[in-house]
Amino acid sequence: MAVKLIALDIDGTLIPPNRYGEAEHLPSKRVKAAIHRVQEAGIAVILASGRMFPGTAAIARHLELDGWLICQQGCGVHTISGDLLHEFPIDHERAMQIIEYAKSLDRAYEWFNPLRYIASRQSHHTDDYARVSGVEAEYHPQPERSGLRPTGVGIISSADEAPAIHRALAAHHGEELHLLDFPEVTVASAPEANKGHALSLVCADLGIDRGDTVAVGDSVNDAAMLAWAGRGIALAHSDRYALDAADEVLDDDAEPLARFLESLVSNG
Repeated sequence: MAVKLIALDIDGTLIPPNRYGEAEHLPSKRVKAAIHRVQEAGIAVILASGRMFPGTAAIARHLELDGWLICQQGCGVHTISGDLLHEFPIDHERAMQIIEYAKSLDRAYEWFNPLRYIASRQSHHTDDYARVSGVEAEYHPQPERSGLRPTGVGIISSADEAPAIHRALAAHHGEELHLLDFPEVTVASAPEANKGHALSLVCADLGIDRGDTVAVGDSVNDAAMLAWAGRGIALAHSDRYALDAADEVLDDDAEPLARFLESLVSNG
C-alpha cells in the first residue's frame, strides 16, 4: 500500500502508558525524529487522541505538526489553531439517562465538550484527565446544570466496577450511543463520535483513500480507528479492543513506534 497519512494516538502510543497523567511528559527524541522523516517523505501525520483539544495541540506543537487534530475520542476535529471542523454532540436526553444511572449507583460522573471538563466530584481520574488535556477541571454537584452542551458524559468508578457498568449501558442503549469501556470510567458519546469516523472525515476532506492510511493505537478508543484504516497497528501492551481491531501488533521492545515509523520510510 502507498501510505499517504498516518494517524497516531498519544497516551500509550506516542507516550508510554505508565506516563499517563504526566502532562509534562513528551514523545521521545527518536519518535519526533522519525515523524519528521515520515513527513519529509510526503506522508501526512495527524494526532488522534482521547485528550481534549488543548492537550492534543500541545503535543502536536512539540512535534511541529500543523495538520488536523482528532480530539476527545473523536468527538471533535480541529485545526492546530483551534478552529473546530467537525463536532458530534451527544443527544441530551440520552446524556441525562447516563448520569441518572450514575446517580443510582452513587458514582461520580463527568460532562464535557472539546474545551471544558466538568465533574460531579474530584478524583485522581478527573485530575489526571484534566492535566493531560491541558484544562482546569471544573467541579459541580450537578454538571448538567452548568449550561454546557456536552459531546460526551462518563461514569467514574473503578477497575472492578467499570466492566459491569459498561455491560449494563450496552444492554440498555445498544447502538444508540458509542460506549467506551475504560478501566475506571465508562464514556458515552454520539454513535458517530469515534476516532474511526473522525479519521474518515479527515481523509475525505484531504482526498486520501482509506487504503492509503495507517493508524496506530493501544486502547478501546482507538479500536474504531484501527479497524477503519487501511492498516491498523496496535502496541504489544494494547487492551483487548485494540488488539482485536488491529491488523498487526508491534513487538514489545524499545521504541516500537519509532522503529515502525522508521521502517515505513526505509521501505520506501
